[in-house]
Amino acid sequence: MTHRIALAALSAVLGASLLAGCSGADPLATETGQSTPSTSIVIGSQDYYSNEIIAEIYAQALEGAGYTVDRQFRIGQREIYLPEIEAGSIDLFPEYTGNLLQYWEPDTDARLADDVYAALEEATPDGLRVLDQSEASDQDSYTVTREFADMWDLTTIDDLADVTEPLTLGANSEAESRPYGPKGLMDTYGIEIGFTPIEDAGGPLTVKALKDGDIQLANIYTADPAIKANDLVSLQDTKGLFLASHVVPLASDNVDDAAAEVINTVSAAMTPDDLIALNARSVDEELPAATIATDWLSDEGLA
Repeated sequence: MTHRIALAALSAVLGASLLAGCSGADPLATETGQSTPSTSIVIGSQDYYSNEIIAEIYAQALEGAGYTVDRQFRIGQREIYLPEIEAGSIDLFPEYTGNLLQYWEPDTDARLADDVYAALEEATPDGLRVLDQSEASDQDSYTVTREFADMWDLTTIDDLADVTEPLTLGANSEAESRPYGPKGLMDTYGIEIGFTPIEDAGGPLTVKALKDGDIQLANIYTADPAIKANDLVSLQDTKGLFLASHVVPLASDNVDDAAAEVINTVSAAMTPDDLIALNARSVDEELPAATIATDWLSDEGLA
């Protein structure tokens, strides 16, 4: 496979650069014979199991290439961790193109994947850069039960206009003020909804509230295995309320070109189906992120 060849070549280059001129000596040794430790790459993740898995894959891939990694996982949502990244406390973070772009440019006109990525490259602050986006995506979606979809003949978000009973959206509290929240739905589709905060990122509490009828809409990410497991329906977003959101690494200047290439190789290997399968191993098999990451890297020939 192409990404396997690329990683093998990269490993050869890294190995050559470390060994050149060393004649078998410690490649980190100084002229005085003492070792100089390399700077750690601090990797963070959202307080969301899927994001933690991707961050752990980044961490293990970099460690396999000889880098020292400092894991700072489960540190909260975007409003908490992005200021830390911008301040230089975190060097590498798995992000999502559309949501990240809207954080920096709430009024962006970009909607399609390549347009969103290009706009994101321009919007990223000095001292940071986005690496290659992955084919894998995990987008916000307005999701309903199959029963509710059949009752009101719902396939698209537009169809919610025909629902005559009150609608309430359940999601993390920050979703209420984000561009795709209740105000965004009114501005884009002319549909009014209420809001109930449920702080589990579309997890079991959200799914239970949806199935119990406490809410009619849930913000559940498209790569969440709960959608298939509970026969839920993600409504089609015909007007681009949700921007295309592909997995994309956000990196500081502390991530050198060789490290960036390691991460780009990971991004190239990860598919949408991979991400759903990784999430299912966490939810269904209750495996830790480290085990899931190790197995995926091995399966892809990247370990």
